[in-house]
Amino acid sequence: MADPRLRQLTIKTGVVKRLTKERTVYEREITTERNRLEKFKNEGADEHVLKKQEEVIQECLMMIPDALRRLKEQVELLEKFLEDEKELEESKEYQTASQVLAEAKEVLSKS
Repeated sequence: MADPRLRQLTIKTGVVKRLTKERTVYEREITTERNRLEKFKNEGADEHVLKKQEEVIQECLMMIPDALRRLKEQVELLEKFLEDEKELEESKEYQTASQVLAEAKEVLSKS
C-alpha cells in the first residue's frame, strides 16, 4: 500500500463500516430493551425498575439520530473520495469501499 490515497481510502471505509454497525447495534439494543421491559411488566416488577428501563430505552433512542447524522456525513465523504479517485478503481480497497458504501446507503434508506 505505497499510495497514501489507498491508506486514506481504507480509513474512510473503516469509519463508514463502524458507523453502519453502530447504527444497527442501537436498533438491536432498543428491541432487546423493549422486550426486557415487557418481561418486567408481565412479572409485575417494581415501578422504579420499570422507570429505569424506560430511561435506558430513551437513551438508545436519543443515540440513533446522532449515529445517523455521523453516518450520513461519512458516507458523503467516502462518496466524494471515490469520485475523485477513479484511477484507483481496480484496487481491492476501492472495491471494498464501494461495497461498504452500498451497505451503508441501504441502512440509511431504511431510516
